[in-house]
Amino acid sequence: MATMLQFLDFLGVAVFAVTGAIVASRLKLDPLAFVFFAVFTGVGGGTLRDLLLGAPVFWVENQIYVIVCIAIGAAMWGLASLFERLSKPLRWADALGLAAYSVMGAAKALSLGHSSVVAVLMGVATATFGGIVRDVIAGLPSAFLKQEIYITAAFAGAMAYVALTLAGVPAWPAAFGGGAAALLLRGGAIHFGWSLPTYNPPEDHAP
Repeated sequence: MATMLQFLDFLGVAVFAVTGAIVASRLKLDPLAFVFFAVFTGVGGGTLRDLLLGAPVFWVENQIYVIVCIAIGAAMWGLASLFERLSKPLRWADALGLAAYSVMGAAKALSLGHSSVVAVLMGVATATFGGIVRDVIAGLPSAFLKQEIYITAAFAGAMAYVALTLAGVPAWPAAFGGGAAALLLRGGAIHFGWSLPTYNPPEDHAP
């Protein structure tokens, strides 16, 4: 379990750090801004998770996470143009980070003895918070507020992981199943434009 948690934590941090640096490149910012966006996007979701769970903040306990984010931000100063040649690099990287962190947040909550409901909510919070803050600071429309599936994908990933774990499935297969569920839904939203029905208030009728 400890190995799986650390792997997912590093994966989520690294991928979200890349998305932060991509945003900095699109805003044509300086190298320090690249590092800044990479760091707070990379550790944002995990920081919220640990604060809500009353656990030691992961990057304070182990500074290698921040070092990884700094290294990614600095590297992306020269590599951002290569990433931009890929199809929708920001959205796909964000989807991968969301998948990893939806499982990570849920797994950490369960490992600390919290209920399945809390675990699912921690999975959602961990997977979405860093990207939301990144977009808000950059002044970009957040995927959270768009009609396409975003938070639902994080919810599905966390819920699938928790359900598989409670059913007795070993940690790694459960993590793969949860991550696949999140990535499938988010990937479908990116590639096919999947979305859920939105609220349409009834038309006002004059008396």
